[in-house]
Amino acid sequence: MGITLGKHTPELVSKDVTDALGQSHLGISAIPVPILKGNKETLRELREKLYTSYYNDMIVIDFSNVAQSCNIYNEYLQKASTISEAEHTYFGLTICGDKKKVNKLTGSMPLLR
Repeated sequence: MGITLGKHTPELVSKDVTDALGQSHLGISAIPVPILKGNKETLRELREKLYTSYYNDMIVIDFSNVAQSCNIYNEYLQKASTISEAEHTYFGLTICGDKKKVNKLTGSMPLLR
């Protein structure tokens, strides 16, 4: 999901860093990326809300049982085309966009620790 977010928002990846000994460290996210805890029902509710027009300006990346069950991307493309969204069980969501909208969706969710 992080790779996909980086593809769609490359400006979020900061420049590389050099430490005191001259060792290079690749750039990381320029913004905080909290990882929140939620169950399958919470993820389903979030995903359904994210399909509404109010959130159509958000970047949403999901990972589901459909993707997890495939070893080759072409297999995923084919399988996903035969399974309705309602049959997906979400294991993770990445949501990027307007901070107020993200907070409205996720503000009550605890951090994963």
